[in-house]
Amino acid sequence: MGRGKIEIKRIENTSNRQVTYSKRKNGIIKKAKEITVLCDANVSLVIYGSSGKMYEYCSPKTNLIDMLDRYQRLSGNKLWDAKHENLQNEIDRIKKENESMQIELRHLKGEDITSLNYEELIGYEDALENGLTNIREKKDEIPKIMRKREQALEEENKHLIYMVQQSEMAAMGDYQSHEPFSFRVQPMQPNLHERM
Repeated sequence: MGRGKIEIKRIENTSNRQVTYSKRKNGIIKKAKEITVLCDANVSLVIYGSSGKMYEYCSPKTNLIDMLDRYQRLSGNKLWDAKHENLQNEIDRIKKENESMQIELRHLKGEDITSLNYEELIGYEDALENGLTNIREKKDEIPKIMRKREQALEEENKHLIYMVQQSEMAAMGDYQSHEPFSFRVQPMQPNLHERM
């Protein structure tokens, strides 16, 4: 006995709907995998459930971005707006700028300088000399800064010693204002000294 045809409409019972969704989702992903293997097709599948959770499948030889770009080229439908294209142009510009800075950094390190002409070499030499001068000035400032910090710590130390001395003197003054204690020693066994 074969399966009967069902009417395709929204399932009202939420638990039945969820079970059907789960089974059919797994089935369609299985079919996408099968057609990829059997027919060497590029398949991309994205499913959003009613809860908002996303499931996706993409053929192992490709990725979703490539599939969407290919779809956009072949169908003529614009998936990306001008804002996204501007972002891509900005990314490309920053990549080129980064490459240029990497080359300049290698040149400053003295690497890969055979392709530079005389004027460029003079410019790098001037830049390195200016950098070296700035480094030396900063290096000479460090002992001055350390001396200032040392003096500040010495002043703070003197102040703390003074505060400790003042508190000790105040404590001594409080001690002297009270009557001194007097002790009288009494033997625990009064007859002990008589036996001697």
